[in-house]
Amino acid sequence: MNTTPVTIVGAGLGGLTLARVLHVHGIPATVYEADASPAARTQGGQLDIHPGSGQLALAAAGLTEAFRAIIHEGADAARILDQDGGLLLNIPGDDGETRPEVLRGDLRGILLDSLPEDTVRWGAKVAGVRSLGDGRHEVSFADGSTVVSALLVGADGAWSRVRPLLSDARPTYTGKTFIETYLHDVDERHPATARLVGPGAMYALTPGKGITAHREAGGVLHTYVQLARSAEWVAELGLPGAGTGSGADGDGAIGTARIAAEFEGWAPELLALITGTETAPVARMIHTLPDGHRWDRVPGVTLIGDAAHLMPPSGDGANLAMLDGAELAGAIAAHPDDIEKALAVYEEAMFPRSASFFADAHEIMDLVIGASAPHGLIDFFGAAAQG
Repeated sequence: MNTTPVTIVGAGLGGLTLARVLHVHGIPATVYEADASPAARTQGGQLDIHPGSGQLALAAAGLTEAFRAIIHEGADAARILDQDGGLLLNIPGDDGETRPEVLRGDLRGILLDSLPEDTVRWGAKVAGVRSLGDGRHEVSFADGSTVVSALLVGADGAWSRVRPLLSDARPTYTGKTFIETYLHDVDERHPATARLVGPGAMYALTPGKGITAHREAGGVLHTYVQLARSAEWVAELGLPGAGTGSGADGDGAIGTARIAAEFEGWAPELLALITGTETAPVARMIHTLPDGHRWDRVPGVTLIGDAAHLMPPSGDGANLAMLDGAELAGAIAAHPDDIEKALAVYEEAMFPRSASFFADAHEIMDLVIGASAPHGLIDFFGAAAQG
């Protein structure tokens, strides 16, 4: 057993930002991550990094220049299509001036590279967490080892093992699932689909279902097939899943065929985003914590990112996680001899900020596959363009 001053569970963007900003202030931290290595799994697709949150966090981390070097130019363009592939709205990119796009894995990479080599402990799967009193907590790992924290931060996502120390809330299924697929070498192997998607994001939507794809660097089309379906329906697909803590085995062929059948009659270039996938599709069931999730102050422990305020995807999740990490680190640096004061300052700002984004997240989800799709999203983009 050993004791660490700041113990962070989870090496996602929020946890790594927290560790990096603490390092900038000369405060040591240790990050425990269940993945065996940085390359143990894919890190998801592109993120648009917002000036008032993600970019602020990266500035606090001293990583603005490194961030600018990984921007995917032109990827902030967007187009909305009908199910026949007809163009309904085209929004050109602004060369990444406002909300530049980067790959999540690239962003995670610059954060990892900015930390001392021994900061992240890989292969450290948390088996349990318990309070020892006086603000101290014991974290036990699957290999039988333990660590005692002076300050414990749960940055471990939707199914946080740290959250139960603070809250009884558990994520609930929203009734929406995204099926993730990939096409590679698209300009050579799927040129018609590549042209239809364009240089950035593409949305082909109808009430209850849609296909959203994003052009990524290296000739990759990363797709989320969006469906409003029951958990039982999703389970019958037999696909690997994320977000419930478990998944299914199989090559995905049966599930892929069933998903494609939901889009019968759509343009073949759009269907190719499903049927042409070169990786097994993955079902990502969308869960949320209660709107405005918060907790009473508990000595020696707090949460950041999805562990604190999981909500439907709206483009804000990663940005808020990084801002949480940067602001918590800043509060700790400002009150190094009073951790409880630091945690209170952080939570007093984080709770109302995150609460304001829950409504936005539900609204975006409704615009994408709710009753008004695709016209609600067209109106939304139009209003945003007008300022």
